[in-house]
Amino acid sequence: MCETDKIKVAFTALIEKGGSYGPFNTDKTLVYNKVVTNIGDAYNSCTGIFTAPVTGAYYFTFFYHSVGRPWLTLFKNGEMIVKSSDHPAGSDGADNGGNAVFLELQQGDQVYVSMLANCSIWAGNHHTSFSGFLLS
Repeated sequence: MCETDKIKVAFTALIEKGGSYGPFNTDKTLVYNKVVTNIGDAYNSCTGIFTAPVTGAYYFTFFYHSVGRPWLTLFKNGEMIVKSSDHPAGSDGADNGGNAVFLELQQGDQVYVSMLANCSIWAGNHHTSFSGFLLS
């Protein structure tokens, strides 16, 4: 494969719902609806799911801002990979958190972020994001 023939895959999306988002009665796949970039069109802004277009090593990150109780988990094909959460303290206010991971994916594997039931995040003002890219 020539250098110019290499497939490029990279995305960043934000969840923009106008402010506080959640809590919900069940776990919820987060749909990051404001796409900043989606090179290769592997991220679906209607479902919140990234589908690997090619086999390879990928890097994913997610970050959040919360004024409630955040608990986010990154999944690969339904299997929990990494999570980030907060355990409130007496003087707890707003929180920020996130996580990152390198994953070996097969073509068609799916990666997404889910929020635990009865939790919430801040979904506004460009605070909460999900990104990933294929390593070259």
